[in-house]
Amino acid sequence: MSEQEKQTKEQLILTAAEQEFLTKGYDGARTTSIAKAAGVTHAMLHYYFRTKEQLFERIVDDKFRLMAQSILAAFGNPNQSIVERIRGGIGLHFDYIADNPQLPRFVINEIIARPERYDILYSRMRGIVDSIYANLQRDIDLAAERGEMVQIDARMLFISIMSLNIFTFVAYPFMEPIMGELMADRNAFLQARRAENINTIMCRIKAK
Repeated sequence: MSEQEKQTKEQLILTAAEQEFLTKGYDGARTTSIAKAAGVTHAMLHYYFRTKEQLFERIVDDKFRLMAQSILAAFGNPNQSIVERIRGGIGLHFDYIADNPQLPRFVINEIIARPERYDILYSRMRGIVDSIYANLQRDIDLAAERGEMVQIDARMLFISIMSLNIFTFVAYPFMEPIMGELMADRNAFLQARRAENINTIMCRIKAK
């Protein structure tokens, strides 16, 4: 088997595993189902990933790495003001969750069902926050001194951004019937909610 064929097989397994884990959780996921969906034998799946745990951690790593890349691309852009970087970071985080709407519920369910998995998820999230926090707080402090925005703890800012964005997708299934026409067109609602979340944070940090 060529190197390209190996990479293709591995990607097929990862794609199938992502769907299996996100929809069924770790306990409900079956490697036999993943192998079938990927079009490989069960033995071949274990050739690439020895255990279910190893495959699960790879999926978690990949999802959080991609999220970190998207957010860092906005918050770390040296060609934009800190206010515009925050605006861009909110939007990119929202877009990432929109592309992975099952991820927030998956993370919450895994922590509730298997508290020992908190360490895995925590370590991934902590890496994202740590890589952003120091420089962002410095730039916020400088911008506040110049009167461009209010003083705010970057960690509180992260919590506000995640709360607004993530709740949109966690709450969507049970809010849709209640909200009626507001959420009848999913894409239109998400775009409106994205703009609302950005505006909410911008109003919070806007210099008085």
